[in-house]
Amino acid sequence: MSTGLPSSTPLPAESDPAFERFARLVRAQLGVPVALVTLVSEQEQVFPGSLGLPEPWQGERRTPLSHSFCQHVVRSEEPLVVPDAREHPLVRDNLAIRDLGVVAYAGIPLRDQEGAVVGSLCAIDGEPHDWSATDLAVLRDLADACSSELQLRGVQRRTEAMAADHDADRTRWALAMDAGQVGSFDWHLATDVLTWDDRLLEIFGLTADTFDGNIAAFTKAVHPQDADRVSHAIQRAIDTLGFYEAEYRIVLPDGQNRWVQARGHALPDADGAPERLIGVAYDTTAVHDGEARTARVLEAMPTGYLSLDHDWRFTVVNTAAERLLGRPRDELLGRSATEAFPDPVGGDVEQACRAAVRTRLPQHVEAYYPAPLDAYYEVLCWPSPDGLSLFFTDTTQRTLTQRRAEDSAARLALLAAVARSLVDATDVPAAVAELPALVVPGLADGCVVTLLQDDGRPRDVGSWHADPAQRAALHRYAQVRLGAQSLTSPLARALAGGEEVRATAAEVRATLAPGEALDLYGAMDVADCLVLPIRGRDRVRGALTLFSGPGRPRDLDDESTARDVADRVGLALDNAALLMSQSQVAEGLQRSLLTEPPAPNHSEIVVRYIPATESAKVGGDWYDAFLQPSGSTMLVIGDVVGHDIEAAAAMGQLRGLLRGIAAYSDAGPAEVLRGLDAAMQVLQVPTLATAAVARFEQTAEELLRGVTRMVWSNAGHLPPVVVHPDGSLAVLADWRGNLLLGVDPATSRTEQVITLDRGSTILLFTDGLVERRASTLDDDMARLSEAVVDLAGGTLEELCDGLVARLVDGRNDDDIALVAVRLHPQDRPRPAEAGPTSVPLGLPADPADHLTPG
Repeated sequence: MSTGLPSSTPLPAESDPAFERFARLVRAQLGVPVALVTLVSEQEQVFPGSLGLPEPWQGERRTPLSHSFCQHVVRSEEPLVVPDAREHPLVRDNLAIRDLGVVAYAGIPLRDQEGAVVGSLCAIDGEPHDWSATDLAVLRDLADACSSELQLRGVQRRTEAMAADHDADRTRWALAMDAGQVGSFDWHLATDVLTWDDRLLEIFGLTADTFDGNIAAFTKAVHPQDADRVSHAIQRAIDTLGFYEAEYRIVLPDGQNRWVQARGHALPDADGAPERLIGVAYDTTAVHDGEARTARVLEAMPTGYLSLDHDWRFTVVNTAAERLLGRPRDELLGRSATEAFPDPVGGDVEQACRAAVRTRLPQHVEAYYPAPLDAYYEVLCWPSPDGLSLFFTDTTQRTLTQRRAEDSAARLALLAAVARSLVDATDVPAAVAELPALVVPGLADGCVVTLLQDDGRPRDVGSWHADPAQRAALHRYAQVRLGAQSLTSPLARALAGGEEVRATAAEVRATLAPGEALDLYGAMDVADCLVLPIRGRDRVRGALTLFSGPGRPRDLDDESTARDVADRVGLALDNAALLMSQSQVAEGLQRSLLTEPPAPNHSEIVVRYIPATESAKVGGDWYDAFLQPSGSTMLVIGDVVGHDIEAAAAMGQLRGLLRGIAAYSDAGPAEVLRGLDAAMQVLQVPTLATAAVARFEQTAEELLRGVTRMVWSNAGHLPPVVVHPDGSLAVLADWRGNLLLGVDPATSRTEQVITLDRGSTILLFTDGLVERRASTLDDDMARLSEAVVDLAGGTLEELCDGLVARLVDGRNDDDIALVAVRLHPQDRPRPAEAGPTSVPLGLPADPADHLTPG
């Protein structure tokens, strides 16, 4: 990027006596402490004249541009006058104020011999200075004189360089003449004396003794077929005092032919009349032999080759180029390329050719060439001294094959994307609504997807258009078209008959009632549409409407892919509907098995069951809460291995067995689990399950103390969590518990006992509440504990809802079962938030009712 500064300074960073004198004059005339002759480049500023700068700047004679006021003079080409730099917006941040003590500055431009501003003559003061008109006039006069000195230096350097270049040119000319085997001639017109040097004599096969020394000797040697052309060229140069140039054949003394290239210049005498013709000549026979060989090679090439001159006219066309262009060379040679082939003007090939000429660099391009060629070509073009050369081959077959492969790969990728979106979707209809954005523009310019609702009515659920300008119109059209279409519309026919329908834009418009839908359709650039039914296994579930614009040709492969898309959508909708039906049945069955808990007088029990958000939304998680004959409250939490309908069925069996065993035996948790293990073996229930059972017991003495014992046993389940009345938390060990249910009915079952103050809360839960992917169980339980501590101050209902919301937030991958009990104090009435008391007939409302305190 240009900085507006010279690339280098005209003088180096060293003291120059002439410019030191100008610095002294400035300081003496203006009475300033610092005076400088400053020259600026893109990298730095230098001082060939300098007085008063502090060290090290005075000795080094240069500073970076960060310390330069002069750069602004050079860029603007105007004087810069600053009374106080600290307040001037252009330079107040310049480091020269701090490091060089520059406060006041006046700089006048210095110009080189080309008139360009390259620096400034400047006066500097360390204090604010109001520069007078006289100050500036003196500084300007001195700057003009300083510029003159600078310009004189430039002229001297140029003169010395030109002299050196002239000597070098003469030397190079002599060397070139010798190395290039170039001979020279000098023909004096008035005397007809023709002088040839030894090299030219050798070219013509003559010696000093056999050369006659006049123009007739030259004319005699020129081949008769070229004589008139050469004679005219010589005479034209003489008549115009211009240049003579010709290439011709000569006949050597032994009869052989030789090609010679000659160039000369006619010179005038003192009166301006032609006096001499001087010039050079050299042997070009080898070039012509090479050109003949090159021509034979070009003719044998299978690749097209052509050459254009500087006016874009054909100068060389080989046989392959004739075949590829479909034109004989006689029809092309001498004609302009744009005249012979006007259609692709401005196309990729022309742009590459012009870029080669402009940049002098080879260009490579693969492009389509329209009619009459109607083919794809690979073109390599490069500039030559005579114009432009091109190699080109027909790549139509290769290009079309490659494009077919790319199109096929794109269609396969599109099908994969559609399949992935449908398989990964938790809500298939919602995923289908996003389908148009996947199929556009690969299969069509616009797309609308329609689904039949449960009541049989169609609804357009999604749309997309490749052209952003038409996207809003298509979206609105999809909102209003169903109400405006007749029963003969392509969409209605596809939905009713289950067959695909193709229609032109005019045919669609004929089925639309006058109004917004018709206006919107007319505003969109639609040529035709294809409506594909979305078929399920036993019925039509919707339709896919594909719109094509006028510039989109019909593609049978695209249509086949679109049918595949519609079929996959239909299958996905069928599967989603079947899964939803199964899920609803299974979830209903499962919820029917998970009954409402009892409500003993001084105990509040709350339960929660949330099915998984994925798969069949059913599993083997269960909770239970019931009263035993003794009046003791028993809580159960369990999880059958598996997440399907079989797991839900097994859960129902285990839950029923456990309730029956506990209700009949009135046994404690360990014995109930042992009995369940034995029953599973006898009844051949082939499943594995974890479970934790807790029973709440109380003696008369414990009633007086206001405590209750919780006796619990664990068959491989997560341990209960207890929140004490003071808000402290306890996660009950053992973490591992006893063996799972269904493994070994002879395994020993143990119990643990904890005494709880009334007011305590106990939580039993399945792993769906706490477990998360890429997380350890310790981390999961720590997260649960933190949430329980935060939420324990609310009601039991609020605690359970808060845990589900905080730990799950609607994204549970597993079923969740949760049962919680809060032991309210027994010396006061049951709190209102616990609801009314509700226990089975024949059982005490409170287990403490049959106790007689002390």
